[in-house]
Amino acid sequence: MQASGQRILITGGAKGIGLALTRKFVAAGNTVIIVGRDRAALTTAAAGLPAVEIIEADVATEAGRNDVIQKAGDVSVLVNNAGVQFNGDFARISPASIDSEVGVNLLAPLHLTHALLPRLLEKDEAAVMNVTSILGIVPKQSAAVYCATKAALHSFTKTLRWQLEQSNVRVMEVVPPVVDTAMTAGRGQGKLAPQAVADAVWQGYLADTPTIRVGKAGVAAALARWAPSVAERIIRRGD
Repeated sequence: MQASGQRILITGGAKGIGLALTRKFVAAGNTVIIVGRDRAALTTAAAGLPAVEIIEADVATEAGRNDVIQKAGDVSVLVNNAGVQFNGDFARISPASIDSEVGVNLLAPLHLTHALLPRLLEKDEAAVMNVTSILGIVPKQSAAVYCATKAALHSFTKTLRWQLEQSNVRVMEVVPPVVDTAMTAGRGQGKLAPQAVADAVWQGYLADTPTIRVGKAGVAAALARWAPSVAERIIRRGD
């Protein structure tokens, strides 16, 4: 992919991995539109960064997604990064929590990709980048809905790549390990910094790498393939 001159839309771009990616893309000479629900966080993220636009919207809702689609403009790269995770017994979580996780983690990438794909196909070079999780390959017991959405997004990414393999649109999957973000606060140890994820993603993006497995995610994926029972024992009860 071309390093500069792109118009990039990043959901969840005000915090964590999204913010680190925003800084990386801006530093290389791209225009970035960051999407999020928290206007204060969006404003703070954009402060001091040239060529950053903000869209305040809840991508879990149809209205929020439509707002993003209308305001995004002529984008050439879509990064479906926004994600939420609620931990606990499935029998005890609320229907609202289910709707929120499915809306942000799965429906938003599906609908945004579907709506923006005609614009991407008009470009000489374009990309869809979906941020999934190793938990989409080996699930964690306490995050049933999150793991299900990431598994579905992983499958969608692969099938979309097959459908678009003769087009100008690259379809990439980012598989991070546990990253030190607000979503993982208080969970586990040895978390990777968002900037380290962004650095790895940037190299994969420039090289048109279809699947960018970051850090321990690569080891976990290999373990899931060759010793699935071992991978499950390690990840199943992870915090």
